[in-house]
Amino acid sequence: MTMSVTTKGRAGSGPGRVRPAGPEPLPPGLLKMGAVLALGPILALLDTTIVNVGIDSVARDLHSSMAAVQWVATGYLLAISLTMPLSGWAAGRFGARRAWLASVVLFVLGSALCGLAWSTGSLIVFRVLQGLGGGMIQPLGQTIMVRAAGPSRVGRVMGALLLPISLAPVLGPILGGLVLEQLDWRWMFLLNVPVGLLTLLLAARWLPAEGRSELPRPGLDVTGLALLSPGLTALVYGLSVIGEGGPAGPPAATAGAVLLAAYGWHALRVGRGGVRAPLIDLRLFARRGFAVATANSFLQGAVLYSSMFLVPLYYQQVEHTGAVAAGLLLAPQALGTAVTSLLSGRIADRFAPRPLILLGIGCSLLGTLAFTRLGHGSGPADWLVVGSLALRGVGMGIIVIPGMAAVYGSVEKAQVPAAASAVNVLNRLGGALGTAVLTLVLQQAQAGHPGRPAAAFATTFWWVLALSALSIAPALLYPGKAGRAR
Repeated sequence: MTMSVTTKGRAGSGPGRVRPAGPEPLPPGLLKMGAVLALGPILALLDTTIVNVGIDSVARDLHSSMAAVQWVATGYLLAISLTMPLSGWAAGRFGARRAWLASVVLFVLGSALCGLAWSTGSLIVFRVLQGLGGGMIQPLGQTIMVRAAGPSRVGRVMGALLLPISLAPVLGPILGGLVLEQLDWRWMFLLNVPVGLLTLLLAARWLPAEGRSELPRPGLDVTGLALLSPGLTALVYGLSVIGEGGPAGPPAATAGAVLLAAYGWHALRVGRGGVRAPLIDLRLFARRGFAVATANSFLQGAVLYSSMFLVPLYYQQVEHTGAVAAGLLLAPQALGTAVTSLLSGRIADRFAPRPLILLGIGCSLLGTLAFTRLGHGSGPADWLVVGSLALRGVGMGIIVIPGMAAVYGSVEKAQVPAAASAVNVLNRLGGALGTAVLTLVLQQAQAGHPGRPAAAFATTFWWVLALSALSIAPALLYPGKAGRAR
């Protein structure tokens, strides 16, 4: 907390008296930088959710089976998993600004090519290219912002950054529905091109050039890359296929787990820094603050992504709601997250994370309870469902910012790229694992409740509740006093 010295001219004050001051305002240049860096992940998130709405139209137009066209979504996800671990190395080797700009260029190029695709195969290839750019946009953007903000302002900066990003998953299905109603499916991708070019134009003006680093440029950890990226890709693919009941899921997930275990052995053996720096430095987990915050991020990823999958699916399968309306039903949760993230960002820089995160988990648990009553009598009222979603969003908004501040406050400035890479990888892994597990639970519940689909969803939401409750364990290990928050 910053302190300011009061002057002699004020009544009741004397020389040497100190009083706590409010947080210093964020400089306009930092806010402009945050606005530019938020556009990148917004593009990637919008694209993911828009495409999910338009898969059926793509299959019809390209005369493809749903089994083949699903790779349009899966290939993008796997490409992101492949490149995300490289973000720390790319920031150290080329500079975070250059690497971020290159990632956006690759994403925009992939988007333009997707809009020009002539077959299912070409579309899948171009989606992979798009994902190779999209995978590094968010961790590199976080690296740039954390370095520019410094420890005393990271909470407020990340809160402002989360505000527009949290709305993207809701706007995606709505925008996708409007595009499919008024235009061709190709515009789901072509819309990224002008927005991406605007992002690059603003970035060239508002992102400051990086100074020459005195640290040695790390060489690429080829052995780590050969183990970590394929391991993550196989694990994410296996988990997604398991969720769909495919036979290739268990072998792929097992192979991924083996490769990741081999990477862990390799990463702990290589030396610190220089050409032998691992893609993700597992020694960071020896720091209590970092280990606790990343464990919490993993569990929150499982809760967030699985619920974003379950809620629209319930309204589409049980309530027979259209895709656009089902996406709109997530709006209260996104708005709750967006509004709370601003407030959470302000207080995260001044108070200890433990009470804030426990409060957020409590709100998330209360907001999930109504969904465990689906299929019981008339079920929860519509107003209760909307209020519960908003409360879940409030809880998530409270949790995310103190957690991110704890991650970046627990490492040195030179370790920020590696920390950003690790926390983003674990958050996505948590999302993939949580979605796969809850899809299996839903399938078994539907088999156990024939003719009662709402009851099957209620059973599945009890598992969501359990995942939220599980995150209390790492939350209790956060610092409980403001002086020990970093």
